[in-house]
Amino acid sequence: MLKSSLKLSGFALLMSVLNFLFFHLPFFTFVFNNVDYKSFNGIILIISLIIIMLVANFFVYYLIFFLSRYVGKFLLVLTFIINSIAVYFVNTYGVIIDESMIGNVFNTNYQESSSFFSIKLVLYVILLGILPSIYIIKVKIINVPLKKFLITSSLSLLFMLVLAFVNASNWLWIDKNSKTLGGLAMPWSYSVNTSLFYIHEYKKNEKEILLPKATIKDHEKSVVVLVIGESARSQNFSLYGYGKNTNPLLSKVPNLSSFKATSCATYTTAGVKCILEHTNSDKLYEILPNYLYRNDVEVIWRTTNWGEPPVHIKNYQTKESLMPGCKGEGCNYDEILLSGLKEQIEASKKDKILIVLHTSTSHGPSYSKKYPAQFETFKPVCNSVELGNCSQQELINAYDNTIIYTDYILYNVIEDLKQLKEYKSAMLFVSDHGESLGEKNLYMHGVPLSIAPKEQYEIPFIVWVSDGSKQLKPEKDKVLSQNNVFHSVLNFLGIQSPVYNEEMNIFK
Repeated sequence: MLKSSLKLSGFALLMSVLNFLFFHLPFFTFVFNNVDYKSFNGIILIISLIIIMLVANFFVYYLIFFLSRYVGKFLLVLTFIINSIAVYFVNTYGVIIDESMIGNVFNTNYQESSSFFSIKLVLYVILLGILPSIYIIKVKIINVPLKKFLITSSLSLLFMLVLAFVNASNWLWIDKNSKTLGGLAMPWSYSVNTSLFYIHEYKKNEKEILLPKATIKDHEKSVVVLVIGESARSQNFSLYGYGKNTNPLLSKVPNLSSFKATSCATYTTAGVKCILEHTNSDKLYEILPNYLYRNDVEVIWRTTNWGEPPVHIKNYQTKESLMPGCKGEGCNYDEILLSGLKEQIEASKKDKILIVLHTSTSHGPSYSKKYPAQFETFKPVCNSVELGNCSQQELINAYDNTIIYTDYILYNVIEDLKQLKEYKSAMLFVSDHGESLGEKNLYMHGVPLSIAPKEQYEIPFIVWVSDGSKQLKPEKDKVLSQNNVFHSVLNFLGIQSPVYNEEMNIFK
């Protein structure tokens, strides 16, 4: 039975132990899987990590509650509730709460975040968050004299320093795995990485770096439709040798090529940024649609997604703005991006046109809700947002159906472009990143690129060109990057620019 009143030191220790027991199974599962726990050094490392985690959290709680019990209780209640949500996602989807994952959280809208709701999540919050919080609010904490506080704090710090030096031989292992360890330690994973995220966002978004002026070389009518895929991994496309026929339409289309490619990141914001920039950089360079629009190219952006860098163009069209002109069941899915598209191109008074379609077709966890019923080719499918509750075959079936739907959308883009006889046209499909479907017990995406499995970064790069327009370089064995898009679009549209790199262009 928990006591109704505790001395500050006892309370801080109890909270540290509860935090350790409730929220650090994933942390120590990773440690046990990556050290030789039967060796003497492995045993020392594991014991040291347990002790240092307990002492470090004790020290922080002790310090905060000594300064203010009211602020301390508020922060502790907040961290227990957030910890419960964070550890649910770690346990359910195998994610790591690092800086890139924090970026995913802040760039998620209500529609996407609500798709993760489940009874299991509610139970995590109640049992691991709310129940401990009730005790934290009710317990009476007996403060200690300043002298005792200083002695206890000093001894705690000294103990942590001694323990760190005892593990000097393990520093290399800790440094090598610091990103994962830091992403699994609660509450430091999200508190530290949230601070880092905002610091880097502030630096990155201080000012968009404008590119040098571009020149339109000719008056030949040309249009490129760039389709940015969401969570599409190349290994599930039959165009890339997948055993199931997930590309029944595209596989029969002439003038279509598929290239091996990798993404710059495993999350949407960085992946889309890389597709639209001329080089992979932490800086915020002017992106392709802004650059072309500023240099007198017609640019249209249509989206059912989010997470792109700031887009500064006239025709930015969301699902909501496209809905009034759309008819049929497909308007509830990514087909809405095709509504009136051909007519919008024909109405343009410009010779050069770039269309960007930012889809959301293969984004989890609700894969089975991303396509109309007639595209449910592979059955049975996973209908749960708790992906671990489904068999891997059900999960893969649902995901493969999103690829069949993607195939249908891309086919219809090409059919629209074929009817524009006066234009030389091209369609490029590039995904923002890949997706894990239970391999290595990982789900969805967002694992740091340095340790991510290939499923999260090997992406499709599919290109179609109209008859009589440009041909592709014979680069079947070359692995392309997302940055190839920028230079290839410039080449196809006949745009001269000082930042153009011929080596990054896929057209002859």
